[in-house]
Amino acid sequence: MVLACNPASAQATVDASPQVERVRLTINGRRHVIELDPRTTLLDALREHLGLTGSKKGCDQGQCGACTILVNGQRINGCLALAVMHDGDEITTIEGLASEGALHPMQAAFVRHDSLQCGYCTPGQICSAVALLREHRAGWPSHATADVAATPALTDAEIAERMSGNICRCAAYANIVAAIRDVATGGNG
Repeated sequence: MVLACNPASAQATVDASPQVERVRLTINGRRHVIELDPRTTLLDALREHLGLTGSKKGCDQGQCGACTILVNGQRINGCLALAVMHDGDEITTIEGLASEGALHPMQAAFVRHDSLQCGYCTPGQICSAVALLREHRAGWPSHATADVAATPALTDAEIAERMSGNICRCAAYANIVAAIRDVATGGNG
C-alpha cells in the first residue's frame, strides 16, 4: 500500500514569532524580570539569560544533580523545572551562598576537606548539602531513617541517602561526607 501526500491539503499555520512569558524571579536576593520562551528550563534561564553559570548542566535529565539549586529553601534539579513554574519564587544558586565576600560554611568545609576534584559537580553538591542539613534539622526522615517518628541521627548512611541525587564522577564521596559532617557538628576542620 502506498500513501500519497498532497501538500496543498496538508497546509499548517505556523506562527513565526515565538511565544514569550514574563517571569519574575528573586535570585540570590536580587529581583529579576525576564522574558522567556515558556519551554525554557530554570537552569537555562539562570545560565543563558542571567549569566549565572555556577549551576552546571550535566545530564540534562535530572539524574546527576550538577544543576541542584535552592528554590524557596528546598533543593531541586534546575534542568527539570521550567522557569515559568517558579514565577515569584526565591532562588539561591551557588553564587548566592557566600555572604559579604565570605564563603558559606559548607563552601569553606568543601575546601578544607578537599571535597572536590574536577569541580564540575561541586556547585550542585554544595547546594544539596546545605539543603540536607536544613532538612535534617527540621527532623525530616529519609529512606535510610530507621525510626521516622524520631529525629534521625546524621549517620554516614543518612548523609549518603540524602546526597544520593548528586553524582561525583571523580568519587570524592568520603571527603564530601566529611565536609557535611564538619558543618553539621559546627567544627572548623
